Amino acid sequence: MPPTETRASSSSAGATSAGPSGARAAETVSGGSDLPPATVARLPVYLRELNLLSRTGVEVVSSGALAEAVGVGPAQLRKDLSHLGSYGTRGVGYDVALLQAQLGREMGSAHEWPVVIVGIGNLGRALAGYSGFSSRGFHIVALVDPNPDLIGREINGIEITDLADLEVVVARTKAVIAVLATPAEAAQAVADRLVYQGVTSILNFAASVLTVPDRVTVRKVDLGQELQILAYHELRKGDDPVLAGPLTDAALVRSAGGDS
Repeated sequence: MPPTETRASSSSAGATSAGPSGARAAETVSGGSDLPPATVARLPVYLRELNLLSRTGVEVVSSGALAEAVGVGPAQLRKDLSHLGSYGTRGVGYDVALLQAQLGREMGSAHEWPVVIVGIGNLGRALAGYSGFSSRGFHIVALVDPNPDLIGREINGIEITDLADLEVVVARTKAVIAVLATPAEAAQAVADRLVYQGVTSILNFAASVLTVPDRVTVRKVDLGQELQILAYHELRKGDDPVLAGPLTDAALVRSAGGDS
């Protein structure tokens, strides 16, 4: 039987709330993390830029140059890195290799994390074929789907396994991270099975909110929501006075072409 202790994941990164039962809704790192959630979200961006600098032979980078490259202010970058005990050298900057190692250790890229992807539709296949996971320490060890037309096929040398064998797959691969790319209506049942088998981190692409135990971390990726946020900003920065102005009912009608 799946565990009964629950926590609902939020669709807003960093948001937390408490319900009547004490369950928390969250998308941030839970448990023993001593870093602010916003800092945790920025560290992979810093690490990505440091990896690029390292590959091009750069040995030292100033806080200003690194901050500009990743799109934050120098003060914010220095504050974030100070949480790791990294302060750089005044007038010189940060040793790229050292900072790269510190961030890699903090973000777990020095380890190899076994990952199972459940749901091998268009999105799942794209994720299974993405080469950027391995460079960050994530090793796709299993692909799972209930579609009999997909079972037995291979993507990047990994055979797609029947969803009915999910528990066996997780036990065999010792995966602790799962990616959910299932239909919304199937996501909770699959999450329950994953959690019961010992998976403690889930990246959820399904259009649903998952309820999981407190020990499990869920990150929800809603591509439609992100596009809507971009559309919101586009409406407010365009040259069209109708779109750039207040969104009154009349303006909305005109922008839709309903007022000649």
